[in-house]
Amino acid sequence: MKYAVETTNLTKDYQKKRVVNEIDLRVPTGSIYALLGPNGAGKTTTMKMLLGLVHPTAGSVTLLGEDMNDKNRLTLLRQTGSLIESPSYYGHLTGRENLQLICMLKGAAESEIDHVLSIVRLEKQQNKKAAHYSLGMKQRLAIAAALLGSPRLLLLDEPTNGLDPAGIQEMRDLICSLPKEYGMTILISSHLLSEVDQMADCAGIIRGGELIFQSSLSALHEHSRKNLLLKTMDNNKACLLLKENKLPCRTEGEYLLLPALSDPETVRMTALLVQNQIGILRLTEKQKSLEDIFLSLTGKKVSL
Repeated sequence: MKYAVETTNLTKDYQKKRVVNEIDLRVPTGSIYALLGPNGAGKTTTMKMLLGLVHPTAGSVTLLGEDMNDKNRLTLLRQTGSLIESPSYYGHLTGRENLQLICMLKGAAESEIDHVLSIVRLEKQQNKKAAHYSLGMKQRLAIAAALLGSPRLLLLDEPTNGLDPAGIQEMRDLICSLPKEYGMTILISSHLLSEVDQMADCAGIIRGGELIFQSSLSALHEHSRKNLLLKTMDNNKACLLLKENKLPCRTEGEYLLLPALSDPETVRMTALLVQNQIGILRLTEKQKSLEDIFLSLTGKKVSL
């Protein structure tokens, strides 16, 4: 099976407003696929359509190699785990009791509970009431619930929302471990490129309900390639000197912007400036933000 998730012309209209427009998703089996886009771009609606929680206006969904329809939807969903929008739980029940309830609803064996608790590292908090969990613990409890039944596909909608840096790192490590250790395919949505940069193999960018980019993360990095920011004692003189020596640059505020250079080229540039008595005040790398990538892909500015 080449793709764990495949959609064709997937579309959703709400009261004559199109929120998802003919999206063709291709999520390779065994990958971590990041669906990126600003808030309100249509990411959550797309994921809800994949789960059958929202009925598409047009288009089709294929999960795990089968076209999803009313007859096989429940069978496919038993092989799919999800965390959409925010964790759902019963606050008056303990973490373990919440999972016991999910087992009953999913028809999963309660013997799985210890295993999923160990995966999300909640063994020591399993007998604590869920209402007293931190936000990070609630997120992990929701993922534990999603993992019951040993799903082949996991859909996570903004799973690091509201987490502190330590919680984000913990969630990232957990997500990265799942395909390697359990052979899962993971579709994760986010509005932060930096968040998924260390996790994903593939990425799609959705803007205004349209999929404007879909490829490997390395291909996305071609659009977000780094530049060098250089600040000297005399930027005008430095810029002329660098251009004369075939080192392209342009002024950006108080800095000169250069393309990413190899280490030997960087050494040559700095030596050239020193030889011409141009003091170097600062030299840093600059990588395009997700907003910059939107601009380069669409020619339009977008608010995140």
